[in-house]
Amino acid sequence: MSKRKTWILATGVFVVVTTVLLFWPEGQQSVQTDAAPTSVLIDQDSAAKATLQDVLEMAAQAKESLVANVDDYTATFVKQERDANGVLSPVSKMFMKVQTRHRGGRPGAPMRVYLKFLEPGSDDGRQVIWAEDLTDGKLWVKETGMLGLVPIPPLDPNGALAMQGQRYPISELGQTRMVELLYERGQADLGDPNVSVVIQKDVPFDGQTATLIQVNRSKPSGRVDDFSLAEIFIDQQRSLILKYQSFGWPSEGQDDAPLLESYTFEDIQLNVGLSEKDFDTSNPEYGW
Repeated sequence: MSKRKTWILATGVFVVVTTVLLFWPEGQQSVQTDAAPTSVLIDQDSAAKATLQDVLEMAAQAKESLVANVDDYTATFVKQERDANGVLSPVSKMFMKVQTRHRGGRPGAPMRVYLKFLEPGSDDGRQVIWAEDLTDGKLWVKETGMLGLVPIPPLDPNGALAMQGQRYPISELGQTRMVELLYERGQADLGDPNVSVVIQKDVPFDGQTATLIQVNRSKPSGRVDDFSLAEIFIDQQRSLILKYQSFGWPSEGQDDAPLLESYTFEDIQLNVGLSEKDFDTSNPEYGW
């Protein structure tokens, strides 16, 4: 075999291995429970009993507000997820830019997402770009350090590599889709006597006040997205989701419910004027 063919083969193998490592988080190696957040102890004296219909109405109003008022935003996004094998990932933190599908108040615009990872340390500096209308809708990834020496081929955002260790594809990311998913889950539980809802306003959250919605389930539903408790923190002024987290069912002999998923939006800045350049791999600020 010639040296040129050997080099090409070696490069190809390196790219494949790099891509696999990229989407195989460290948290897949062992079960981690010590870093999992716990549910919030609600003040029963100031809380108000509610129904799922009340939650659905709040979700509908939040969606209406997002469509009418939000073209784009930036935020620090913090997430932690448990996979199908029961493995809880490390906390992941990233700076995000999002152009919504309803820019100008009219649904139908292509969604665009830029992510720059901040934590854990092994992911620090990784960049991800995805846009429905650019580069055939592929997912673009740039690593740092030695892994960044060889370009990673564009990925199918719904493919096995891009979805490795993820509960949802990047197209499901962001405020609007989260509100839609909550609405869909609420509709599925509507009329279920095993589901109860409590709402408390003026809950301190990250230097501001939020409305906390707790949805409790007394018996397992048997569905894939089943939970024993879900908590949603809503920005009272802007009707934005500040945090969503859900918990499964305790194992036999345990009291604490295991965290299933947790998503937090910090420092949300609305309508900052993002453009196509913010989702372009040739942007010199990204050093692609």
